[in-house]
Parts: sequence; C-alpha cells; structure tokens
Amino acid sequence: MSERIFRDGEADLSFRAGRFAGKTLIYLLLIAWAIVCLFPIYWTITTSFKTAPNVMQGALIPWIDYTPAWLGWRSLGLSPETIGAESTVRDEFMKRFYNSAITSVVSSSLAVILGSLAAYGLSRFSYRFGFMRNSDISFFFLSQLILPPVVLALPFLVLYKQLALLDTRIGLIMLYTLTVLPIVIWIMRDQFASIPTELEEAALVDGLSIWGAFLAIILPIALPGMMAAFILSLVLTWNEYFFAALLTSTHANTLPVMVASQTGSQGISWWSMAALSFAAIVPLIVIGVLLERYLIKGMTAGAVK
Repeated sequence: MSERIFRDGEADLSFRAGRFAGKTLIYLLLIAWAIVCLFPIYWTITTSFKTAPNVMQGALIPWIDYTPAWLGWRSLGLSPETIGAESTVRDEFMKRFYNSAITSVVSSSLAVILGSLAAYGLSRFSYRFGFMRNSDISFFFLSQLILPPVVLALPFLVLYKQLALLDTRIGLIMLYTLTVLPIVIWIMRDQFASIPTELEEAALVDGLSIWGAFLAIILPIALPGMMAAFILSLVLTWNEYFFAALLTSTHANTLPVMVASQTGSQGISWWSMAALSFAAIVPLIVIGVLLERYLIKGMTAGAVK
C-alpha cells in the first residue's frame, strides 16, 4: 500500500514538473516573439536619439553604446529647447499629421458604414445578379484587393486630374474608402452571419421594421466587429504611402510621404526619419490600447456559436 502511494506521488510530481516545464517553454517562446515584434519600435525610438556616427556604428543600448541626443527631434522642432519656439518644420509636421488624421478617420468611418450595410445585406438576403450569387458577389469585393496599386496608378491619376481632385483630402478620402471597403465587407459579413436570425424575427414580431431591427438589435451586437474593422481600416489608411505620394503634392500630403522625404544632399537623415516615424505611430498605439477590448471581441466573434 505504501509503495503504491509512493508511486502515485512520484507520478503526480512528474506530471507537475512536466506541466511546469511546458508552461515555462510557452512563456519563453511568447517573450521571444514579443521581443521580435517590439524590437523595430525600440530601434525606431533609440535611433531618434542618435547622431550620425551612432547610426553608422549600429549603437544599440542608450547610455552604454552611445549618449542620447535630441538631434532627430530638434530637426522636427519637437525637442525641449525648440518646442516653445516657432518652427517651420514643426508646422509642416502638424499639417501632415492633420491630413493623415482627417483622411484616415473619415475614410475608415465611411468604409465601416457602407461595408456594414453591404455585409448585412449579403448575410441576410439572397441576391442574383446575372450568374452571380451572394458568394460570388462577396468574392468580387475581395478580388478588388488582388490588383497591385501600381496598376491603378495611371487611371486614378487621369481621373483625378479631370475631376480636379489632385492634391485634395477629399480625393484621398474617396480612394481610401474604396481601398479598405472590401476588407470591411468580409469582416462584417462574418460578424452578421454569426448573429442568430431569430433575434430579428422576434423583433419583427414585436412590430419593428427591418431597419428598426437592424439598428436596435443587430447593430449593438455587431459593434465590436465594427470597431475591429474600423481599427484595421485606420491602420491601413494611416500607413498608406503609394497613392498619397502619387496624388498629392503640397496641400494634402500625409505623414508617410513626409517620412519618405527625409533625405538631403548628404544622404538619409535616419535620426529625423526615426523621430518622425515614432511620432506617426504613437496615435495608432494609443488607439490600439484604448480599443483593445473591442478589437479582441471583434476578431473572436463568431468563433463559438
């Protein structure tokens, strides 16, 4: 009897040791992956405080490999000694920041509104357009992402020139809305498909119309998915460079265009580019932290019915 108890205790101890080792391995892998994901941000922040020799030497750790300086932030008028003085570069940065904020927020909002309506229709009603059914229509929207942007460059350039939309925020908003609309439709279609139709049927029995049931019942349930689609659209439009560089020149330039323009007669100003890049990603980090719970709910909605 005592031998059996000893064996059971030894087996339980081995099981606990194996479980602890498994958890330790998982945490180590997660920590390693977090370091890989966060290292570009760390490199960007540290580079913004480097001088030219530090950048060329590949200095990595502040106060050990190099002494931090405000060279990158001073070139943008954002260092402690220049923040209170007038700065043409800082005014230009704020102008580009404002352009990026307006175009990305408005286009993402429009894409979520239009995409949610289209996705709700595709998930609740049956359509027939020639040989195309609901699945074909959904794939048609997704197929718009197959074309590389360079293929659309000349048509949009000619069209915007004829419509006097070159170098305007309205032109970028319209283009960005069309760009992210297919992604929003696919995300929201799955969101609405995961919501039981019995909820709408009960609302219709209670006297609500189709629009009333959608606004009062379905929309609050699908809100996390809409927030996830909005965040994804915001990230894509905020970081878009190709069309912003092609269709704007002076008045509607965005931050990615300004980041790419940090070159001079002596080469690339890596410290200025790093400072500007970090200042550009801070709003996305803040939005991601504040809306994290909506993002997680939106991405996991429909996984378990």
